[in-house]
This record gives sequence, structure tokens and C-alpha cells, in this order.
Amino acid sequence: MIMNVQRKFERLATDNAPGQEVRLRASRSDWMIGDPLPGRPVDFSHGDVDAHEPTPGAFEAFAAGVQAGGVQAYTEYRGAAAIREPLAERLAEFTGAPVDAAEDLIVTPGTQGALFLAVAATVAAGDKVAIVQPDYFANRKLVEFLEGEMLPVQMNYAETETGAGLDLNQLEKAFRAGARVFLFSNPNNPCGVVYSPREIADIADLATRFGATIIVDQLYSRLRYEGSTYTHLRAQPAIPADNVVTIMGPSKTESLSGYRLGVAFGAPAVIERMEKLQAIVSLRAAGYSQAALKTWFNEPEGWLDARIAAHQAIRDELVALFRSIGGCTVRQPGAGSYLFPRLPELTIPPANLVKALREQAGVTVTPGTEFSPHTARSVRLNFSQDHAASVSAVERLAALVERYRA
Repeated sequence: MIMNVQRKFERLATDNAPGQEVRLRASRSDWMIGDPLPGRPVDFSHGDVDAHEPTPGAFEAFAAGVQAGGVQAYTEYRGAAAIREPLAERLAEFTGAPVDAAEDLIVTPGTQGALFLAVAATVAAGDKVAIVQPDYFANRKLVEFLEGEMLPVQMNYAETETGAGLDLNQLEKAFRAGARVFLFSNPNNPCGVVYSPREIADIADLATRFGATIIVDQLYSRLRYEGSTYTHLRAQPAIPADNVVTIMGPSKTESLSGYRLGVAFGAPAVIERMEKLQAIVSLRAAGYSQAALKTWFNEPEGWLDARIAAHQAIRDELVALFRSIGGCTVRQPGAGSYLFPRLPELTIPPANLVKALREQAGVTVTPGTEFSPHTARSVRLNFSQDHAASVSAVERLAALVERYRA
């Protein structure tokens, strides 16, 4: 039994999780060549909330929550009703389908907390779960930790110009093989691709036909670039509302990650289970922080447009830099703040390249193997950074690729 528990936690390795770069720094390895490259360290494993400040009024709302005292500190487990009620209206307007504040919505400790609760509320040991590859690394880790059986569905993102390139035949086979939960992110993390309206409609049709529950992570669905069309799964007429749980939060686009706020909304039965689990795991999302949700979807006019424009400018320059590296391919993201370039063949293993980048170039990236076993030559970068610093960091990355090019 002890070994079984130990193996479960080994699956939750956090070496490449955001914020772990300090602990991972070590002395230069003997195999490394060349002098360290000068430049300001940049951690692409997460966004820089100093470069892109939180939404105006967020701190003031938080302070007001503190001043409110116990009424805000000890809210209902699923979040303060006074917070959920206006938020439900905004989420319904954004996604195009009703949200009942009392039955359909829970506030969680970040979207990571929402993801854990949603998966734990729908997956038991031995259950089959369809998971996209590549996709957010926690999806796989949570299913494995809960002892579910993962049925991978390939996303051929590099082989299509529109949509995500999801292999719908594989998804149907997964449902036929017994998968009753499908877990995916849209926009996709790590690639930044957006599922086409046709793909979303097909997912809805398949889920309805097989009675599957869909958990969709829409964390970056507000940060959409020019020319990108976004379709909300929960608004599809073909899929019952009780079969979809949508996860969102203000931590990324709005730079409120330090407040640890997320939401899940949709299937009331699943939300109820999530509340019961949250009552045991964390009681509630941080009470004072919940007040910051008053600013979400309520930003000053033009704020979101300016935030998107700033990120699009960074995206365009970094994409051009990666495409200038011989043998490197990268798809331009349609939304979000992630790049997932596939690097040319090198003389060192991908894991050593990640270490060399950190130690020789001051650049922290997330290895592609976190997202799929098929993407070892890829790395993920969160480009929600200072513009000039991110450009300099990718230039150093390019220089290091040349050092180790096969």
C-alpha cells in the first residue's frame, strides 16, 4: 500500500511547474559548451504580472473584502452569493448559455483548483478518460493520480491552418471504448490554437451520442487575436447543459494569478460534488480574494483591447524569431499567451537543452514532454512577459540552439 501511494505521488512531479526554476538551478554540467549568454533572466514557465499589471481596481476590491471582515472571510463553500450572482450574468453573456448562480457556479482556489475538483468529481479508479495530446500537463497527471485510464486523442495542430486539428475519429473510438469523460483546453495549452466551430460542433455531437461529460478549460478564451473565431462548447444546442463543465478564471489574461481565483460552471450535479470536495480540501476560495472577482468582465472600456494588442505584438515578434531558426517550426497562436515551437534536431537530449537554457542563457521554458510524449523536441513559452526582455530571451535561445545543432 505504501508503495502504491508513493507511485501515485511520483506521477505528480513538479520539477517543471511554474515557479520551480529557482529550486532547479544547479552548477553548470560538464557537457555544456560555451560561455553563458548575457541578458536578463526570463521565466517563460508562467506570465509576468509585473510586466502586465492586474486589472484596475482589483486590489481595492480585495481591500474592501478584508474590511468586510468575517462576512467575506467565511463565505459559502461555493463562494459568496453576492459575488456569484453578478458573475453568473457576465459568464452567461460571454458564453452564450444561461448560468444559474445558485446551482451552476462554484468559485475555486484558482483554475487549477477548479480542474482538480472537476476531474475528481467525474473520475473514479478504473474510469476511462479521453485526453488530448498535446494538452495541459495537469490533465494527464490528475487522471493518473485518481487511477483513471487515459485514452489519448491526437491533436495534429501543426498539420492544419484552421482549428486545432483534433482527430475526431480517435475521439469517437475513445467513446466507443468506454470513455465517459473528455477533458481538453480551448484555446489549447500549450499550442494556443483555437478549436474551429466545426470541431466544437462535432465534439458536442459525439458527447451527446455517447452520454459523455465534457470538462473544457477556457482559461484563455478572452485573450483572442485578430482573425480568431471562438466557439463556446456549452452554447452548442446539440449537447445537454448537464454534460458540460466549463473552467475559467482571471489569473492569466487579467494578471490576477496571485489572488488564486477560478470558477467552474455548468452541470449542477458535478458542481454539487465539487462543492462537497472543496469543503474538505480547502473549504472555499480565499474569502477576501473573492471580492476581486467584482472587477472581472467589468474592466474599464478599452482595457481588454489594449491587453490583447500588447500580447499580439509580442506574439508576432517571437513567432518571426522562431521561424528564422533553421529547422524550427511554430504555429502562430490564435489566442492565449503560449508558443510551442518544435526545435531542430540537436546534439543533446531535449531535457538537457531545457537545463542548458536555464543555466547558460537565463531562460526557463517548459519541456514539450510535459504535454505529450510525442512532442519531445518542443518547448512551451508563456510570452506574457516584458516585450523587450522576451525578445532578448528568445534570441539567446536561438543562439543556444545553434551551439547544440546536430
